[in-house]
Amino acid sequence: MGAEVILNASRRKRLEAGHPWIFANEIERMEGEAEPGDLVAVRDHRGRLLATGYWNPHSQIAVRAVAFGPLERMDRAFFVKRFEACRRHRERFVEHPRDCRLVYGEADFLPGLIVDRFGGVLVVQILTLGMDVRRLEIVEALKEVFQPDGIYERSDVPVRKLEGLEERTGLLYGECPETVVIVENGIELEVDIVNGQKTGHFYDHRENRAAIAPLMTGWGARSGIRYEERDALDVPDDYFALRGIGRPDDGGRMRVPVNANGRVVTYPHWDGATVLECFAHTGSFTLHACRYGAKKVTCLDVSEHAIETARRNVQRNGFEDRVEFVVADAFDYLRGQAKALEERVRRALAAKEGKKIDTSVPIGGEGRTWDVVILDPPAFAKTRSAAENAVRGYKDINLHAMKLVNEGGYLVTASCSYHVSPEMFLGAIADAAKDAGKLLRLIEWRTQAKDHPQILGVQEGQYLKFAIFEVRSRASI
Repeated sequence: MGAEVILNASRRKRLEAGHPWIFANEIERMEGEAEPGDLVAVRDHRGRLLATGYWNPHSQIAVRAVAFGPLERMDRAFFVKRFEACRRHRERFVEHPRDCRLVYGEADFLPGLIVDRFGGVLVVQILTLGMDVRRLEIVEALKEVFQPDGIYERSDVPVRKLEGLEERTGLLYGECPETVVIVENGIELEVDIVNGQKTGHFYDHRENRAAIAPLMTGWGARSGIRYEERDALDVPDDYFALRGIGRPDDGGRMRVPVNANGRVVTYPHWDGATVLECFAHTGSFTLHACRYGAKKVTCLDVSEHAIETARRNVQRNGFEDRVEFVVADAFDYLRGQAKALEERVRRALAAKEGKKIDTSVPIGGEGRTWDVVILDPPAFAKTRSAAENAVRGYKDINLHAMKLVNEGGYLVTASCSYHVSPEMFLGAIADAAKDAGKLLRLIEWRTQAKDHPQILGVQEGQYLKFAIFEVRSRASI
């Protein structure tokens, strides 16, 4: 490795803090010659070695560090060593490591490389020139460490153009079916690795999906349902049939739910929440809501293809009796439901006050409400300049969503826009709550799953914001 990059004295000391990116305007000069993709030594203006990284003169990020010291080559042995470290991390922290993100770019000290594992299939995204020229070494090392049945490439992302690369997809090794089935938190999900978004599934929300479990039960009391002891012989047959259990042979007393009229409630999910999932994609939050006891879930996405996949996932897990599917734009749907709800409330108040109501004008929607509303939209801000508009979008969608949450229910909301900081995101939600006349209690604040680790000082890897709020009207306090 002959070429060296000398950094200017006025740059910010991000590299010393662990950030692997070196921008072109931070470089004072290059000593020696390097081909695009070659390794170069990185030194400060005093000549001290700071890192070794791969060079791309055609990118704004001119060098991406892969070692904070000397490194001779990025060969198969290099990738094997890094992949083995990735595997150990996932085996320690992921419950089902055959279904997870194996390689998370900079956070796994492999900038420009993403690898997701779906059972026996690996899906690879190669984002940078420095990784692209080592495609063969990457594939061979993946085969050695993980022994996959097949490796499929989904490098169909616009960021490659910034590196002077064309988008690519296709088989790299072995055999890969178009769709595979994974297990997440005990749920089976179908993943489309060829036509799905990005690599086919968003593993970053795995632990956030599990976090909704406490929200899914404890709602029966609102309907006047309570537990009572009854003679087993007096309990309806449906109670046992719907639960797949037999009536006790010896009779006796048993504790069963009864409604306000004293009748035994036979429906197994009587205590469950009503849930709306927006931007459902393939229904991952819907599936978790059902697994954790939801009574009824509305699964909404603008894509008919995504909803069809969600429908198959729901059927695969036996939840079809509790899920309804809606193909619609989430903004339009929430806005329409909120407007209809406000009109219903207005008419009810007018009737209570004895005012005349013009019923010839249709309300224009159902005005439905739910115990839990879940928002997991795509990134609203792809660039820093788009952040201001994105904040307005987050305010708008959260404003209408919290209007549709039943009193004392929960808003589950997320942002995957890196350029929208946690402070900006929470600020948008606070503004929405003020305009909606709601008080929010923050129950949980989370980020991405443990197979998406974060390097302190690399803010670009800290993109996901996830919050659970209790929603109350100000008038109720």
